[in-house]
Amino acid sequence: MSSKILLIEDDKTVRENTAELLELSQYKVETASNGKIGIEKAPVFMPDIIVCDIMMPEMDGYQVLENLSKDNALKKIPFIFLSAKTDHKDVRKGMNLGADDYLTKPFEEEELIDAIESRLAKADIINSSENNQVSSLNLQSFEALKEVFRKERIKTFEAGELIFESGQASNSIYLIDKGVVKTYKLEENGKELITAIHKVNDIFGDISFTKQNSVSEFASALENTSVFEISTEKVKTIFNQHPQVMFEFIDQLGDHLSETKTQLMDMAYSSVRKKTAQSILLFSERLKKNKLSQIRISRADLAAVAGIASESLIRTLSTFKKEGIIDVEGRNIKINDFEALERIV
Repeated sequence: MSSKILLIEDDKTVRENTAELLELSQYKVETASNGKIGIEKAPVFMPDIIVCDIMMPEMDGYQVLENLSKDNALKKIPFIFLSAKTDHKDVRKGMNLGADDYLTKPFEEEELIDAIESRLAKADIINSSENNQVSSLNLQSFEALKEVFRKERIKTFEAGELIFESGQASNSIYLIDKGVVKTYKLEENGKELITAIHKVNDIFGDISFTKQNSVSEFASALENTSVFEISTEKVKTIFNQHPQVMFEFIDQLGDHLSETKTQLMDMAYSSVRKKTAQSILLFSERLKKNKLSQIRISRADLAAVAGIASESLIRTLSTFKKEGIIDVEGRNIKINDFEALERIV
């Protein structure tokens, strides 16, 4: 199978000539005319190596490399700079950012091919080493898999910040270390439909191990949150070598699906009063708050989980407040009578 190369170059003549050269050398080539287009194409094309000019409009090569290094699925892709710059400062800057090689224009055909082949060979050796390390893991349970997650890079998000969005390439799975995450879809009118609330130690993400696809929903932090991010390819390798862990993972997905189906049935057939009480209890449980404590959650999120109009939710909250079950202060809901909510459900 031909290796895939993403060529990011703003000079049309250089871009077309270099792409033709690489294609004649049996590589599959995708091109981008500037850095901004390049970082948009990278997660979709998923190249084996990136060859990138430095001086470009929209976003220069250094910025491209910095942006790609923030993505767990892209940061390990070998990266070669092309540039007319010959100053040692520029070379050092590129290498400090994580570039694998640096070619000065004009370059010889053989020089470029040699650089690409050596970097691909190095990447293959490193990947083989990582796979061997995975093979040596003595994973006996799904909880043990989570320990592998915890060795990955941790990412932090402030309350309300997006973790991923619909249409983004689906290359990662996440484990929550701290905080709470909501996943949701957007209707045509922009209204949110929350699909799940995830708490500490939950795994989430659009998971596909057999095809290249894009994320079908959004995920954002409900409060300040930190997550471990692991590539689906690494998890796939672990599953191939530890089937028992994969079976437990499937069981977990089955339990989550059953819980979601129950929630959907409740949303469809319960009264507005019951749906509101259920949603408050659900958020209380997910946010890990004690009984008779405050939860900070927007009315829009409550309505989205309950599957009711915001107006209906507000009326019901007012009723609960009059009955002394809750107090409402801005976005804060204080549960005064936990058992009363449970009786409604």
